[in-house]
Amino acid sequence: MGLRWSCAPLAELSPLALYQSLALRSQVFVLEQACVYLDPDGVDLLAWHLLGHDEASGELLASARLLPPLAKGPGHLLPEIGRVVSSPAARGSGAGRALMQRALLECERLWPGQTVAINAQSYLLNFYAGLGFVPTSEPYDEDGILHIDMERPPAA
Repeated sequence: MGLRWSCAPLAELSPLALYQSLALRSQVFVLEQACVYLDPDGVDLLAWHLLGHDEASGELLASARLLPPLAKGPGHLLPEIGRVVSSPAARGSGAGRALMQRALLECERLWPGQTVAINAQSYLLNFYAGLGFVPTSEPYDEDGILHIDMERPPAA
């Protein structure tokens, strides 16, 4: 499955790309995972949006938002990868790993030499550890799902 990547701030997304991203996030986080929260939380305005579209069909299969330092307030000093999501149609294809690898490359391009943070769902701890992330917190409940804070030091 070939993915065509784009990474842009919200103001540069097409209306269709923005719609696809918000629809995929709602499909997975709100409906599938039953988390009731305001997904477009204002932070999207500060984020870079990484989108992976299927090269053949144009369907959005993977998405993440890349936050600059301080985007979520003074307690968030590191760039952060969040709202990491793969379409149910893409699961098991490697799209999630490709998304995170691309997200890390984009973070290095945007914020060179900086440690990157994530708030990972705990069941994905080994997945993120395989990408170089290490836990920095104990598991905690967020929207009814156990999460853990993790960080990845800059590549040497």
